[in-house]
Amino acid sequence: MTIQLLAFYFFAFFAVLGALLVITLRNPVHAVLSLVLTFFSVACIWMLMQAEFLALVLIVVYVGAVMVLFLFVVMMLDIKVAAAREGFIRHLPVGIGVALIMLAEMVTLIGLRAMQVAPPPNPAAMHGESNVAWIGTALYTQYLLPFEVAAMILTVGIVAAVALTLRHRVGVRHQNASQQVAAVARDRVRLVSMPAERGDPGAQP
Repeated sequence: MTIQLLAFYFFAFFAVLGALLVITLRNPVHAVLSLVLTFFSVACIWMLMQAEFLALVLIVVYVGAVMVLFLFVVMMLDIKVAAAREGFIRHLPVGIGVALIMLAEMVTLIGLRAMQVAPPPNPAAMHGESNVAWIGTALYTQYLLPFEVAAMILTVGIVAAVALTLRHRVGVRHQNASQQVAAVARDRVRLVSMPAERGDPGAQP
């Protein structure tokens, strides 16, 4: 057994463990932290597969930005755990059945593709470039439009998170975006005409 295989089993164990904790923990904050552990473990697995770009994106974008945003949203929403768990046992059999069907479909699909489709060649090695350089070139040339659409979707998610956590409290000053946009200069600035006066020559400066 090689070191790479041992590292794969190590990271895979924590990835599966974190995924199970996400759906079993009752505290939403702990579930988000478990999802961070899962993402980090999967990024380590991708690094072993020489997919450096995907591993770095998963860590920087998801673990470093998106999951931190999720964590703050969950903490600020103050979710009532008892109310969220109402009806969980009643719908548990249906959820388990759907999960088992999805698992069987994924295993079947992966098995059929493994038997019929040969593994594709590494495009980065074919072009004589690193994984990061090849994906960056393809991302900003061939797939520029999907990249911009993904950026817009993330922007909408940030605005939605701010809207969900926005609370109007009595006695706390806040901004009104509609009033700020509708403001005009003549309503904000008043020019006053005053007569000029000559100062006293003998006055001390």
